[in-house]
Amino acid sequence: MSDATLHALGLDPDDFAASIADQIESFIVAVTEVAKGEDPDSAVPFLLLEVSQLLLAGGRLGAYQDVLPDERYEPDLGPEPDVDDLRERFAVMLEPVDVYSEVFDPYEPRKAPVPHRISDDLADVVADLRHGLIHHQAGRVTEALWWWQFSYFTNWGPTASATLRALQSLIAHVRLDQPLAALDGLDTDEDLAEDELAEQAGQVMAEELGGLGRR
Repeated sequence: MSDATLHALGLDPDDFAASIADQIESFIVAVTEVAKGEDPDSAVPFLLLEVSQLLLAGGRLGAYQDVLPDERYEPDLGPEPDVDDLRERFAVMLEPVDVYSEVFDPYEPRKAPVPHRISDDLADVVADLRHGLIHHQAGRVTEALWWWQFSYFTNWGPTASATLRALQSLIAHVRLDQPLAALDGLDTDEDLAEDELAEQAGQVMAEELGGLGRR
């Protein structure tokens, strides 16, 4: 067992939750600013940085001891915060490169790539994180930690990891001057055969990434 894991196991839950909440709030503020579109050429590099830092918080949650909620049922949070505006803003900003392909479980054999959208992923991650943040802000520390840890394993962790790989791939192709071919219409609403998805995996929707991410 690593020193980092031992350290995480020994942390006071309140201090640990406060630290995670700080990382999550920073992520939400940052991606919301990026979504405003004031500096679109830097959007992908900034998102790469922010998602990478968020996954550090996820790794800390994964290394932390199992968290059990105080109550059997989750307290009512009221209406969930709307993330549609964030989703739509990123969909417009990232339109040429929004759709990508991902295999979610590398240990599940013969799993076909699945088309996804970076804009959907970012909105879904923010929704999950805000859900736990509402608990934390209401003083339900254990409930917040449980939700963040549980959803890290089941939803926002895999989603953020997939998004990170897509963003890293975009940056790599730009920096290495290796434009990718078009996706030939691959979309998240299509029901493509496994061989068609496999053939198109790893590509993006534009022949040229242009100056995306260049300064």
